[in-house]
Amino acid sequence: MPAHIIYESAPLGSVIRYSDGAAKPPSRFTKKLATWESRNGVGRLVKKEPPRERTTYSSHAHFILHEGDFGKGGVIVVSVRRTWSVESDLRFEIVERPAIGMVRVLQELGDSPELLHLAENRDAAKRWLASNAYSRAYLEEVSADEVGADVIEGRTAA
Repeated sequence: MPAHIIYESAPLGSVIRYSDGAAKPPSRFTKKLATWESRNGVGRLVKKEPPRERTTYSSHAHFILHEGDFGKGGVIVVSVRRTWSVESDLRFEIVERPAIGMVRVLQELGDSPELLHLAENRDAAKRWLASNAYSRAYLEEVSADEVGADVIEGRTAA
């Protein structure tokens, strides 16, 4: 599906796969493989930003996928996130949606909320928040209405 459908319909916390449709090159072609990996991957949807119109610039709506954290001994050194415009030429697929009853830990930054953590339940979300101090964080439960809208509108997870 095109990027704008991900922006419009995928809930925060969804796992999204993106691809340019090209076949993965053999590992011996390191440069070609690196280029392919930059246009094919998977990430969790953590933020959706609306379009912006300023006097000096304008930007399309976009979304951010969290692809992973890298570090050692429980200390995150690098967090990999990719920003994709709704005008992207890549193809996107919703691999997994948050389940009913899961709880998002969100923080309001800028014009839209950002997903900090997706927990199995409210108690797990509170424990995570207690050990990861964020000043403007709040909890939001994934509702049956949110998941039910996908069934009614005929969308599927894959």
